[in-house]
Amino acid sequence: MAGKHAEDAAAAEVLFERRGRLGVVTLNRPRAVNALTAGMASAMLEQLTLWADDDAVAAVLVRGAGDRGLCAGGDIVAIYRDMLDGGDATADFWAEEYRLNSLISGYPKPYVAFMDGLVLGGGVGISAHGSVRIVTERTRMGMPETTIGFVPDVGGTLLLSRSPGESGTHAALTGAHLSGADALFLGIADHFVPSASLAELEVALESEPADAAVARFAGEAPNSVLAARREWIDACYSADDAEEILRRLRAFRGENAAEAADAADTIESKSPTAVKVALASLRRVRGLSLEEALAQEYRVGLRFLAGPDFREGIRAQVVDKDRDPHWQPASLAEVSRDDVESYFAPLGDRELQLSKERDNV
Repeated sequence: MAGKHAEDAAAAEVLFERRGRLGVVTLNRPRAVNALTAGMASAMLEQLTLWADDDAVAAVLVRGAGDRGLCAGGDIVAIYRDMLDGGDATADFWAEEYRLNSLISGYPKPYVAFMDGLVLGGGVGISAHGSVRIVTERTRMGMPETTIGFVPDVGGTLLLSRSPGESGTHAALTGAHLSGADALFLGIADHFVPSASLAELEVALESEPADAAVARFAGEAPNSVLAARREWIDACYSADDAEEILRRLRAFRGENAAEAADAADTIESKSPTAVKVALASLRRVRGLSLEEALAQEYRVGLRFLAGPDFREGIRAQVVDKDRDPHWQPASLAEVSRDDVESYFAPLGDRELQLSKERDNV
C-alpha cells in the first residue's frame, strides 16, 4: 500500500499498482509527455522506498501514460514561474528528485524502465540509473539542457562522462536527440525491445524473473548513428576548452566535415555559459560517485537559477516560443574561466543539508 503522501500525489500525476509480483509506476501526465513535477518525484521516492522492503514485490517497472514517451523531463514551466517569483520550490524539487535518482541507482530489486518515445532530462534520471533499461525503435532520448541555458543534471553528467570516447561530450553540448541504438552505444540503456512487444513484456514481468522475461523479448538493435561518428567526435571533443572544440569541428576535413560543421553551428546557438559549464561539469565528474555528481549538479543548478540564461532559455523555447534567446554573455569568449569556476563553489549549509537528506533515504 502506498503511504498517504504517495496516495494523494498519485491521484492524478503518478499511479502505483501491484500486479502479481511486479510494482508498476505509471507517470500519468500524457498531455505534457509525463513531465516530472515535485509531487511526482516525492510520491515515487516514498513508494519505491516502501516497495524496496516489501517481499511481495520482486521487481519494479516504470512506464509513461499515453503514446508520446516516458517523460519529457522536469516541468520547466513550473521552474520558470518559480524563478519569476524568487521562490525556493525549484531547489526543493531538485533535492527530492536527486534523492530519487540516487535511490534508483542502488535499488535492491530489478528496476525496469520502458524508455519508449521521448525520454529527456529528468526522464533520463528516473530511467537510466535503473538496472534494466529498455529502449525501442521509437526512443528519442537526450539531455537538451544547453538549449534552455542550463546544463545536464539528474546524474546525467556522470552518465555521459562514462560514454565511449567523447560521444557523451557531443551529446551534452549539442543537446542532440538520440535513438535507442545510440542510447545503447552510450551505455545508458541495456536492451532493445520492439515497442509492439512492450505490453506482452509487461505481463511477463508480473510472474517471471525480470532477466528471463526481458531476454525473451529483446532483439538486435539497429546500427547507432552516433557510433559511426566516433572518429570525428573523439578528435574534435577531446579538448577541455569550448572554443578549441569549435575550432576543431570547423577545421575537420573528410567525408564527415559537414556533420562536424553542423555540430559547431548547433553548439554556437546554445547558451555560451551553459556550454562552458557543461563541459567543465563533464570533466570534473570523472571518477566521482553518483551522489558526488548529484551534489555537484545541485551546486551548479542553483547558480543557474540565480543567473539570466536559464530563465531566458525557457522563455524563448517554451513560454513565448520565439526561439530567439538573448544570452548574457552572448559569446563563448566573454565567459571567463573565473565565471565558470564560480558555478562549482561550495554552497555551505544548504549543500550539507542536501547531503544529509540523501544519506537518510
